[in-house]
Amino acid sequence: MIYKTAQLIEVFSAIQGEGLNAGTRQIFIRFAFCDLRCRFCDSAHTWLAPATCRIEQTPGQRDFATHDNPVKLDSLLAWVMRQDQPGLHDSISITGGEPLLHAPFLVDFLPQVRKSTGLPVYLETGGHRPSQLATILTYLDSVGMDIKLPNTSGENCWQAHGEFLKLCYEGGVEVFVKIAIASITKTDELLQAASLVALVSPQIPVFLQPITPLTAVEIDRWQAPPPVLLPPSPEQVLEWQALMKRQLKQVRVLPQTHKMLGQL
Repeated sequence: MIYKTAQLIEVFSAIQGEGLNAGTRQIFIRFAFCDLRCRFCDSAHTWLAPATCRIEQTPGQRDFATHDNPVKLDSLLAWVMRQDQPGLHDSISITGGEPLLHAPFLVDFLPQVRKSTGLPVYLETGGHRPSQLATILTYLDSVGMDIKLPNTSGENCWQAHGEFLKLCYEGGVEVFVKIAIASITKTDELLQAASLVALVSPQIPVFLQPITPLTAVEIDRWQAPPPVLLPPSPEQVLEWQALMKRQLKQVRVLPQTHKMLGQL
């Protein structure tokens, strides 16, 4: 018998701090590996797979147990079921790293976890792997995708972002866009992002997310010291929002609220 496995970082229960689901309670399944190297990343510890992963035993209590990587599908399903207390969670967050690097595993895992918990499945992704998205789209209820601005992130994924967003929208899943912004963000790149979204649908919500300075804990997770990025000024944010709203119906500004709550 062939057992599907995945490389994990952690499984835990927490309050979602970003995007359309901010403030809701989710079961987070954080996968290892990412093929991007964004300058503002606060999850550099997910870029590679650790030898072990952390699994919370009691929802929200941070009583983690350690298990070896990779993990089997049935083990992960059992850990999620242990988190799934009646009425507590609003959805399951599939996050990373870049979870779509585990698409073959998710093809088998997602229909089982949806059936077992009855919870909606939310994918949090860099929004740059449309081919992998296509294999699991039918098992998703909502998608929060990033648009990586080249000057801010150091990555350039415009074509993939366009394909990815169109696939989500035409697939009928709830989709919204997150864009990290900093003092160095270029206005023309934000306008390009607005045009990309508007071409698919001007109704798609866009969240401008001012970067939060990295904590000492986050910096310690990096393999090398990260570059220093400063948050945008209030004047910059107001100007950018106004310009993007010329093309889009919903442009919201929301910082990383989980950091305000001390959830790192």
